[in-house]
Amino acid sequence: MKTKRKWLVYLLYLLIAVLPYGGLYYLHDWYKRSINNKEEAIIIIVSKEDMSLSVYDYSGVLRFLAPIACGKNYGNKEEEGDMKTPEGIFHVSEIVNSATWKHDFKDGNGEIENAYGPYFIRLAIPNHKGLGIHGTHDTESIGHRETEGCIRLRNNDLRALVPLVKCGTVVVVIPSVMDVVKTEILDYKE
Repeated sequence: MKTKRKWLVYLLYLLIAVLPYGGLYYLHDWYKRSINNKEEAIIIIVSKEDMSLSVYDYSGVLRFLAPIACGKNYGNKEEEGDMKTPEGIFHVSEIVNSATWKHDFKDGNGEIENAYGPYFIRLAIPNHKGLGIHGTHDTESIGHRETEGCIRLRNNDLRALVPLVKCGTVVVVIPSVMDVVKTEILDYKE
């Protein structure tokens, strides 16, 4: 009976000594597998100052860069129709085919066919819907403040971007100096 109890104590000591190492081995293996999957992990940076959209991978390597158009008015989006591009940290909620979408830009030209280009990358933005990254029917608008709040790319740039993006991708929109200055001036006057 004593030898049986002695063996159980030894077995218990062995388990106490081995389990943490086994757990560490499993954790290390899991970490290695997850690092290999991070090649797909990207972040999109939209600079209203530089009028550019950049895509960086998990290690900080630039994978994509393209010029954009953004909201006509300076500042952070506050309400529907204010013609401002929202600023902050968002994520992609869906990517849809928008090749057949039409839009009336209220410029006297009526509804424009293929106004959003081939894709619409919808962003999850609190208190706002219908905002995202999309193509254009008007390539001359790129590099300027011409949109109703969305981020606009040339259609070929959008086609190159879409394979890099998936639902959940983080999008950071950074204000320009004028976005900040004009907002502070308006706040000061009030």
